[in-house]
Amino acid sequence: MKVCFFSRSYWPELGAVGQLLTELTEDLVQHHGCEVSVVAGLPLASAERVTRASFVMRRELHNGVHIVRAGGTMFPKERFAGRAANYITYFLCACVAAIRIGGADVVVSLTDPPIIGLAALLAARRCGARFVFVCQDVFPEVARLVEDFHSLTVERCLEWVGRFLIAQADRVIVPGEAMRDRLVAAKGAEPRKVVVIHNWADCVQIVPGPKENAVSLTHGWADSFVVMHSGNVGLSQDLDTLLDVAYLLRSYRDIVIAIVGDGVKRTALERRVRAEQLSNVRFLPYQAKADLSQSFATADVHIVSLKQGLAGCIVPSKLYGILASGRPYVAAVERACEVAAITGDYGCGLIVEPGNSREIAENVLRLYHDRSLGQRLGANGRRAALRFDRKRQVQAYYDILRDLAANPRGIGRANCGDAASTYPSLASG
Repeated sequence: MKVCFFSRSYWPELGAVGQLLTELTEDLVQHHGCEVSVVAGLPLASAERVTRASFVMRRELHNGVHIVRAGGTMFPKERFAGRAANYITYFLCACVAAIRIGGADVVVSLTDPPIIGLAALLAARRCGARFVFVCQDVFPEVARLVEDFHSLTVERCLEWVGRFLIAQADRVIVPGEAMRDRLVAAKGAEPRKVVVIHNWADCVQIVPGPKENAVSLTHGWADSFVVMHSGNVGLSQDLDTLLDVAYLLRSYRDIVIAIVGDGVKRTALERRVRAEQLSNVRFLPYQAKADLSQSFATADVHIVSLKQGLAGCIVPSKLYGILASGRPYVAAVERACEVAAITGDYGCGLIVEPGNSREIAENVLRLYHDRSLGQRLGANGRRAALRFDRKRQVQAYYDILRDLAANPRGIGRANCGDAASTYPSLASG
């Protein structure tokens, strides 16, 4: 079975979408015998400050996955103009790749950027392949988080694109029941086409571990009570509220607020920490996969947060790593979202109102004073994680892709050559 994915984020990107897609594609190759290609963007580490552009498409092979790097700009992501330029130029180059790429049985699009599904659909129709839309984020709702640009015209375009792709897809895969319900109720999705496959953590790689480990010792946190946000430092997580929590807890000298990860909000958060002299806040970069288990174990309590109004639009993938690590969490989320549903089903965390810094601080202190409660919640979380283990979720993806490939459209396939023979022409630009 030949499967082609379209997503700007892919290895070696460290964000959640890139890491999840990398794990999915490599497992499809190594454990399910698929031939997999990915039309990805140029790697853009957020720590880099580059303005160069490359429009030469090139071919790579990584862990059995064929990667076509669609060119584009590489502007820093802090400003909307830079992000927009990166997305649009990647999309245009991906459209060229869609025309030139070889045959596939199934073409899969993610939502990074939200318009990339149009290029993937072009590739699918050209080759007579089945089209799958993996909706990790719902637009334009998520686009409204952008702080430096708002346009009703752009929102209407994103609304149309989303509805069009949902209507054209043979299957729509979403990471939670709340998102499925939103797509059906608000986007006109056919219920029979929408399938829930949760995101995951690797329960072999991330396991409950001791608080005293290499990470905690390196940073002097082995004897501190660590409150950790781990993952994307972006617009949806409401990390300004976490800094409000840090202010409320400043008198507790042994409580450390650790923000681990990177993203468009990090610079502004660091600036605020300096301005307000929040000495209990620490920033760390993304942790290497080999260190993830110890990084999660360093926390006494994790923080999961989403801004008000995002229930059913985003599922924080960091939740699954927290569950696998056997650590408790405080989730500042709406009740009608995936995090709240999992928390209620498994009893693995504490739910508070989004944006309520005082309530978050009170629940952190509840766990600070009652360590046995944290242990019980963490143990429940580990049991829940096994339900969302990487192997199980990848198997669910494979089953859907296999069933679709077994019933091909058969239109336009004569115009598509073998994928492997087409890659060299892409490499030459």
